[in-house]
Amino acid sequence: MIKINQENRCMNQIAFIYQDQQYEMSVPDSLHNKIDGKMMSSVNFYSADTFYVMIGLGNYLELTPKKIKSILAKGVKRMKELGIMEFSIDVSLFIKRYNEQCLVDIIEGIKLGLYQFSGYKTDKKDSKYSVLLHGIDNENIEHTQKIIDKAENLIDGVILARDMVNTPANRFTPSIMSEKVLSLGNKTGFSVEIIEEEQLEELGMKSFLTVGKSSGNPPKLIVMRYCGNEQSNELTALVGKGVTCDTGGYCVKPGNSMLGIKGDMAGGAAVIGAIYALAKNKVKTNVVGIIPACENRISRESFIPGDVINSMSGKTIEIINTDAEGRLILADAVTYAIEKENATKIVDIATLTGAVASALGVTTAGVLTNNQEFYQRFKSAYKKSGEQYWQLPIYEEYRDLIKSDIADIKNCGKSYLSTITAGLFIEAFVEKVPWIHLDIAGTAWVDPPVFEYQSTGATGAAVTSLYFMF
Repeated sequence: MIKINQENRCMNQIAFIYQDQQYEMSVPDSLHNKIDGKMMSSVNFYSADTFYVMIGLGNYLELTPKKIKSILAKGVKRMKELGIMEFSIDVSLFIKRYNEQCLVDIIEGIKLGLYQFSGYKTDKKDSKYSVLLHGIDNENIEHTQKIIDKAENLIDGVILARDMVNTPANRFTPSIMSEKVLSLGNKTGFSVEIIEEEQLEELGMKSFLTVGKSSGNPPKLIVMRYCGNEQSNELTALVGKGVTCDTGGYCVKPGNSMLGIKGDMAGGAAVIGAIYALAKNKVKTNVVGIIPACENRISRESFIPGDVINSMSGKTIEIINTDAEGRLILADAVTYAIEKENATKIVDIATLTGAVASALGVTTAGVLTNNQEFYQRFKSAYKKSGEQYWQLPIYEEYRDLIKSDIADIKNCGKSYLSTITAGLFIEAFVEKVPWIHLDIAGTAWVDPPVFEYQSTGATGAAVTSLYFMF
């Protein structure tokens, strides 16, 4: 819990200082040369019976809202390392610089800096931190506390996504994922429909079912509906890849990749986290989340390279690689969004290609779109969130790479341009609806972390950017 408390400051405090700024508290002589304020520097000391963690902000021009997240995360991580669970933070320097606009970054840095996946150790202990903020104008405390509460709800959506992606596949099957979303909907205020295998057959979702039928854990289509604006006819579909276990099928993944196969539902987790936050904060918008949840395993019924399968849209698909399964389930999911939910815009989110990490690394996700106006809306959102995305080009000759000689389309092209052709495969099913494709395969998981507000494992990628679109 994060609260504003100007009067009762804890005996443990996090404070900040610009480079070469004069500090106000008295410090031991031995530390005078160590408190230099350099960006991300850290010094601990006692002064007047108060324990301080002092974090450097660098020079005035170095400080940006995105760096605020890392700076706050560094401070709270230091408290966490020292076993201190109650502390206060002086945020006055940030408020003076960026006003209320920086509060989301402050809350994100605090909550994600304290984040730790609880795991399954039998001797684990619940850690509950109490954080007080001071250095905020007394006249606006009630208004500011509301901003903080909404920011906490948003970052709880990120934490929710992190927890789901970090969960082992045997503890997060499509059925368990469905039960989790149903529970969240009941608590938060969005409706949930779970479409079972028999209904999927009736809908003709053959592409989705082809992937999911190999597992003893049946596939589920999770549909989350949040209607917060009855006056609007606009409905944006967030379509998230929900492969809870991806062995690669008969194009089996190499052994050194197997530990990551539980995280192939990070796109679906991002959708769940974003809609949770939108509903929790009662944002005035209409969104439907569609998550095709399944496992890609190997059995005697598994699809193999060379097969030709059907899809809900009616298009036939030649299978080139069974480890290119995400685009197959997303194809049916976007068709469902258009035909059954009447979506006016579509964003699909997926850990789709390893190639995107080779091209853009683990800090930047890839984007394709068929509508630049819609993309500008997303660009404004990710500029606000601080996440990094890069728009990839679409040229007509790229589409030729996924033309099939024996079907309408094939699920893989050449070894080059694989991130773009994977997105273009999905584009073939969105018709003329404004569409954005996010490939978060590089950004959904980090080992080791790049930024202080990350921890080894899931990042909760795309949750904040999706939220700020609305």
